[in-house]
Amino acid sequence: MNSTPRLGPPPQRLTVDTELVRRLVAEQFPHWAGLPIRPVSRSGWDNHTFHLGDTMSARLPSAAEYALAVEKEHRWLPSLAPRLPVAIPVPLAQGRPGADYPYPWSIYHWLDGEPASAGRIADPVRFAVALAGFLAALQDIDTADGPRPGAHNWYRGATVRTYDGQTQRALAKLDGEIDVGLAREIWKTALDAPWDGVERWFHGDVAEGNLLLEDGELAAVIDFGTCGVGDPACDLAIAWTLLTADGRRAFRERLPADEATWARGRGWALWKTLVTCAQTSGRTDQDALNARRILGEIFSEYSAAG
Repeated sequence: MNSTPRLGPPPQRLTVDTELVRRLVAEQFPHWAGLPIRPVSRSGWDNHTFHLGDTMSARLPSAAEYALAVEKEHRWLPSLAPRLPVAIPVPLAQGRPGADYPYPWSIYHWLDGEPASAGRIADPVRFAVALAGFLAALQDIDTADGPRPGAHNWYRGATVRTYDGQTQRALAKLDGEIDVGLAREIWKTALDAPWDGVERWFHGDVAEGNLLLEDGELAAVIDFGTCGVGDPACDLAIAWTLLTADGRRAFRERLPADEATWARGRGWALWKTLVTCAQTSGRTDQDALNARRILGEIFSEYSAAG
């Protein structure tokens, strides 16, 4: 990627309720019309997700930008799933616009599990190794004809410089609250770290809510809306946002990731964390405290690495 992509304006999200999903299913998949429909307990930002009976889910993009991923997921997830060591979502049917809903949408098999969190993980090192094994397997899949970074995935897999504007605004807001000088140094290190240009598959949003646990172990990885082929460093942000220090070391050893890739991954984690710190500035709720904790992890790991 020789040029820096330009992000568009924030998506204009729409509301989706149970009755709308009921009408869409009845209209397009009448053989499932009698199944109960209810919202999931914790839906994501990019999609509104609903239980459809006991074994399926309906997933409806919340904005036009997120709807760009629907065709990609239907094209690629059935091909990726057999090549990965843990479960990923596999689409069952693709819906079309209708019933006052303007975008394509999907029905998936439901995957059981609870979202990962530090307190739910049985063994932090074993979890880190399992996650690294999943990402290593993903990166090894043939990238021929795979989706390159673009508007469909907010340029994940391209340069982290895409998010320089957001990072600089966050740093300006946080001046006097955090060590802005150190943050700028870490950010510059990420921007300067070269990519070898070898395209690999990446997930694009490896985060707590997209990692499912069963009995404290990694059981599934969900939400592939930002997946594609390109620089996989974006998937390394989880090393700072969720993993322990010991887990982070085991994660890096299992992949493995060279210095430049690790620096770019750290940059992705820093961008996410600075934006959250800026958004929660002055607050003391859990989101604010967690963002500051992650920032401390990034600072400490970078300083220790010398």
